[in-house]
Amino acid sequence: MATKQEVRGYLAYWFQLGKKVITSNGKASFLPQDARGLANAPLSVLNGDRYSEEFEECWQKILSPESGDCYLEGTHETIAELLTPAWEMLPCSRCSMPVAARNVGMPALLCPCNDLPNWPNTELPAPREPIKTQDQLKTIRDRL
Repeated sequence: MATKQEVRGYLAYWFQLGKKVITSNGKASFLPQDARGLANAPLSVLNGDRYSEEFEECWQKILSPESGDCYLEGTHETIAELLTPAWEMLPCSRCSMPVAARNVGMPALLCPCNDLPNWPNTELPAPREPIKTQDQLKTIRDRL
């Protein structure tokens, strides 16, 4: 079962590549923007060791019943469906990004990376979750 935190992380990864969450039968979409109003900037999703306020606002809109069915651009599964026990998050076999997979039955038809030109691109930094710098430094210290 995909937890709320895993679905939230799934959306954060795809937002960093410019994917939108579509709602209202395609009439509206959500994508965090940074303070300068520039969409698709990784800084619009991450703010140091946490998610940005813009991302958190989008997440609350997505969870809101007023938004109706929301789904990630390029997929068919709604966010509400992903929050049920029938789904889990696994890495894409093509690009290692998180994708939704059913626990039982047929898998999702396509990875959201399917319609991204030039992806995966190993020349660019990959999307990521927020990093707690002190925890990372302690891990490095322990390994040394």
